[in-house]
Amino acid sequence: MPTRIAFLGPHATFTEQALLSLPEASGAELVPCAGSPAVLAAVRDGSVAAGCVPIENSVEGAVPAVLDGLLSDPPLVIIREALVAVRFALMVRPGTTAAGIRTVASHTHGIAQTRGWIAAHLPDAEVLLSTSTAEAAAQVARGEFDAAVAAPIAAEQHGLDVLTDDIADNPGAVTRFALVAPPGPPPAPTGNDRTTIAVTTQNRPGALLGLLTELAVRGIDITRIESRPIKDVHAEYWFHLDCTGHVAEPAMGEALAALHRRSSRVRFLGSFPRAGKAAGTVTESAAGPAVPLGESDPAGFAAAQEWLAALRSGSVA
Repeated sequence: MPTRIAFLGPHATFTEQALLSLPEASGAELVPCAGSPAVLAAVRDGSVAAGCVPIENSVEGAVPAVLDGLLSDPPLVIIREALVAVRFALMVRPGTTAAGIRTVASHTHGIAQTRGWIAAHLPDAEVLLSTSTAEAAAQVARGEFDAAVAAPIAAEQHGLDVLTDDIADNPGAVTRFALVAPPGPPPAPTGNDRTTIAVTTQNRPGALLGLLTELAVRGIDITRIESRPIKDVHAEYWFHLDCTGHVAEPAMGEALAALHRRSSRVRFLGSFPRAGKAAGTVTESAAGPAVPLGESDPAGFAAAQEWLAALRSGSVA
């Protein structure tokens, strides 16, 4: 039997495009689900081996439902990620003109990324939300809405006409997708990896700084930090962190152990190959060059551990 992998459906979503770019999709049965929570639920109940969901957009930021869903039980971990350049088109049933559009629908992030264009070109249209961009296109095909904002492939899938292409307010937007599965041994380190964790800490001065310092002193780069409220505890938060490095590497291993000691709770959400950048790439910002990657070099940490062991044994000064 082929491996079953769920994704945010229906067919022709950006999520399906992302999944098809991953090696795990080769030969697998792809199972569309109505919403990211349904994808995560399918992985948890064992009806699929893995699931693909959007986790972050370069314009709108993280997807809250996915961040929150990853912290539910039973645990899930990210095993791979994919990047998809997001291109939106306005599509309608054949024969519909712009003047005839009274309703336009899309996923929350689709609407957010085309809000300016819609306001300028369809000022009288009612904007409605759908579970995905592709589902919005399907609803247009069924006559439920007049127009949809979706990927151009959705127009082909549902027999719609594209009235206008490339309508995003910020051209060049990219969405990051995560392939999640039940916990298991993480993919082997590649030298270009990302580790995702979530931590909570006591609400006292310097507590969060203390956690971040454990990463900084080991040369670990934090590429994203975001807070999400703990649903059953008032005024307390999970801090989601994306970091460069792999749990199998000494620097990351030491940091995770330190976070386990210092935080109220820590949830390991996966170490996996990083999409979109070559190993060892350093980006220079307006503030100046980035910290050299050598500071978190595994060989350097191994040498330091040998030196420390020699100190403890008294064989070196």
